[in-house]
Amino acid sequence: MSTMEELNRDIGACQRCDLARHRARVVPGEGPADSVVLFIGEAPGFHEDQQGRPFVGPAGQFLNQLLILAGLRREQVFICNVIKCRPPENRDPLPTEIQACRPWLDRQIELIEPKVVVTLGRYSMARYFPGAAMSKVHGKHIKRDGIVYFAMYHPAAALHQQSLRKAMEQDALTLKQVLSQLEPASAGPGEPESRQLSMF
Repeated sequence: MSTMEELNRDIGACQRCDLARHRARVVPGEGPADSVVLFIGEAPGFHEDQQGRPFVGPAGQFLNQLLILAGLRREQVFICNVIKCRPPENRDPLPTEIQACRPWLDRQIELIEPKVVVTLGRYSMARYFPGAAMSKVHGKHIKRDGIVYFAMYHPAAALHQQSLRKAMEQDALTLKQVLSQLEPASAGPGEPESRQLSMF
């Protein structure tokens, strides 16, 4: 079984779609490989492409604020995107690009085994809430196969549409409530302490 480090190396060498020709750096994702909570965005932007890290631009700054509202620290969650390379001019990911990157995201989820997956934006939302409208599903969650899936707007949306900021802040507070109800509250038999969520 590959480790996250090995997977990141494989992602870094990926040539599965044309985005590989335009990228400055691949952005696999970051965070503890045993994170309880996994955040999945859409695609890297300019700042992410330059640094090779997810959510480091203005949208990332707002995400950091939302994490605090949700009772989380950035260093305790894993953050990645549906696709790992920046689309030209920050355009939306194409279906072929999402499909090409899907095995990477699938493998990340297999390795992390999160208890909660938070979708940020419509492309990651579509993976778990097919056919749903973001305006209807944001701030709501479903549980499937022991994993809680929680839908949120993409933080960048709030930068362009200020009315969404309050909705996202409220959704972060709702996420905090969902996280507080996770079971077990303490480490179970054979479960390492690092898998337990330490809330603010």
